[in-house]
Parts: sequence; C-alpha cells; structure tokens
Amino acid sequence: MSVLENWNQWKDFLGDRLHQAQNEGMNQEVISDIAYQVGDYLAKQVDPKNEQERILADLWSVATPEEQHAIANVMVKLVQNNGNS
Repeated sequence: MSVLENWNQWKDFLGDRLHQAQNEGMNQEVISDIAYQVGDYLAKQVDPKNEQERILADLWSVATPEEQHAIANVMVKLVQNNGNS
C-alpha cells in the first residue's frame, strides 16, 4: 500500500520529512517553497487516493498561486507535530 492511500500515514510521512528538513537546518522559507512545489506536483501528476486528498486537489485546482502557497503552509502546520522524528 502506498503512503498516499492512507491519510494518517501520509501526514506521518510528511511530518517525518519536515522534521528531517528542520534537523538539517532548512529554514521555514525553503520548507514552505518545497511544500508548494510538492503540492503543485501532486495536484498535476497524482490522482487523489482518499477523500482528504480529493478535497485538497479540488481546493488547489481553484486557488490562485497565493492561495496555493497558503494551502501548502497550512499542510506544513498540520504535519508539524506529526511524524516520528
């Protein structure tokens, strides 16, 4: 099963990657930009695997670039306290 198929696993995965980036000294601006790039890639290239991802994809598709950055930043906040690292 792909990490994308289960919402909680996906959040844990993102949280782990976020903590790893922070532990390696990546600043918040770079993390935010990467989150935006990942969100844009997923929206354009990956079919949503669950209801939560479908909602995010739908929101992303109608959002302006500024709103997409906001969505990406909110996802970073959401997973900030998740993950195992």
